[in-house]
Order: sequence, then structure tokens, then C-alpha cells
Amino acid sequence: QLRALVPSNVRITVAPDDAQPADCHVLVHGTAKAEWLDASPTLRAVIVPYAGVSLEMQQLLQQYPNVDLHNLHYNDVATAEFALALMFATAKFVVPLDRLLRQGDWRQRYTGAPSLLLSGRRVLILGYGAIGRQIAPVCQALGMQVRGVRRRVPHAPVEDGVELFAADQLPALLPETDVLICVLPQTPETVGLIDAAELAALPKGAIVINVGRGPVIDEEALYNALHAGRLAGAGIDVWYTYPHGEEERGHTLPSRFPFHELDNVVMSPHRGGWLEAAEGRRLQELATLITAAANGEDVPNKVDKVLGY
Repeated sequence: QLRALVPSNVRITVAPDDAQPADCHVLVHGTAKAEWLDASPTLRAVIVPYAGVSLEMQQLLQQYPNVDLHNLHYNDVATAEFALALMFATAKFVVPLDRLLRQGDWRQRYTGAPSLLLSGRRVLILGYGAIGRQIAPVCQALGMQVRGVRRRVPHAPVEDGVELFAADQLPALLPETDVLICVLPQTPETVGLIDAAELAALPKGAIVINVGRGPVIDEEALYNALHAGRLAGAGIDVWYTYPHGEEERGHTLPSRFPFHELDNVVMSPHRGGWLEAAEGRRLQELATLITAAANGEDVPNKVDKVLGY
């Protein structure tokens, strides 16, 4: 399928991981090895064929300054839609209400806590990139005030009506945030970026959505804030504990803390980027990057090898 999407002068070789290293201009792999890179003196780029770039890949590519690192954003729309779904479900208490009504229990209609009105609320998108740009216009259409935090802030710090801020301004932004949506990757700099102090800085009754990586938000601090009721709720698609192998997929809780016992948490097994046409979109974007490299053009989606995104 990929061969049909690239120019005829591009030769694509598919090889197993244990194949002998060979010279190439572009290497497509999520966990490349040093011997592969050493065997390719003409190598120009390594493309990770999905969104996340591992720390091991970052560290390896830092040793090869002439080789660029790239990733794919084919799942940006799907992940953005999922973040919005989690926001709505959390704010409107959809999951516990569904669970009760399945048992014939209507009492929450009359005595339950009112759902949160999102219109007029202040949302902060932490990691304003490809996914954040898809989330923002929907929030704006609801009448929400949207702000974004990103690595580099342009000279004019407003993009399509979204105010943009640097990461060092986060402490001042959190007390003015009703909905925190995290889409940050996991890097040494982002792990634990949101801990107990940051969560305490949010207004009481705020909600937190995480579709980035679990460890960006401190596990214990998030559980405590939700258990104490200081946060109104959270929608979580990315976690702290994952199954090792297929045999564990049916019985692995996603945290050492009992998030699953909290009614104010909407839980999802890290599938925000899954969509019906995922493979087609992935191959199309991969072909675009390969074609750019073959034509000597700037290859999109360049990853900072130090920062990891």
C-alpha cells in the first residue's frame, strides 16, 4: 500500500528487525538500533511511524547530529475528538448516571449534583500543537475562553483567537483555569510537571483531561485531588500501569491507586487515537514525509531530539 503512495523513483524495502543492516536514506522504525544507523552513511532521516517518540530513540538520535528525527500526527483529529468526549462526559457525569439508570435508579435526576456548564469556562490546553489546534475551535464554539501553553510562543502570541503562553507562565495560568486538557508527550522535562502544587492551584471544582501521557500528571496527587473532591472530575485516557503482554490485558488495573473506585473519573484504556481509517491516514502521512525526503524538501513533523516533541 505504501509503495502506491510514493513516487516511482522511491525504493521501499521492508525487512525484519533481525535483518542485516543496509544503507538507506530514510529509516522508518519506532525503536531503531545504533548498528542500523552506523550502516547507513547516507541516512538523512528516521521516521517514527506513530505519534510518540521514546526516550531511547531521542537519546540514540542525539548521537547522530546529521540525522533528523520525525514522527506522525495522523491521529491528531481522533485524539482531539476523544479529549472533547472525555471533557463532556466528565462535566456532565455521564458515566455514573448511565451506570445508575441501568439499575433502574432515577434518583440522581432529582437529588444529584448539577452537571457543569462549560460555556463561559476557561480552558487551558497544555501542549498546544497538532491535537490542541483541533480541540480549541470546538471549545471556542461552546463559548469557552481558550488558552494554550507551548514550547515556543510566536511574536504575536494569539493564534486563531487562542492566547499562547510559555511553560514558565503555567503557575500564573492555573488559578484561572476551569478545564485543564493535557496533551503533552512524556519527556524528562514533562514527567511530574503537574503535581500536587499545580493541582492545588486550580480553582476548586476544576476538571482535568489527560490524553497526552499519564506521568505528566503526578499519579498520587491526581488521585488525592479527585478522592478529596477538590477536583470535580477527570477524564483519563493515558495511564501509569500497562499490561505486559496479551495475557495481562484482561486483568491489569491502570494505576496503583484505586481510580476505578471513583465516580468522578471517566477511564479509557489509551485508545484516544484509534479510529476507523487509522491505517490509511497513517500510511498517507508516512508517504508524505518519505516523498519530501526523496525530493530534497524539508520533511514535516521534525522532532527536537532533546525535548522529544
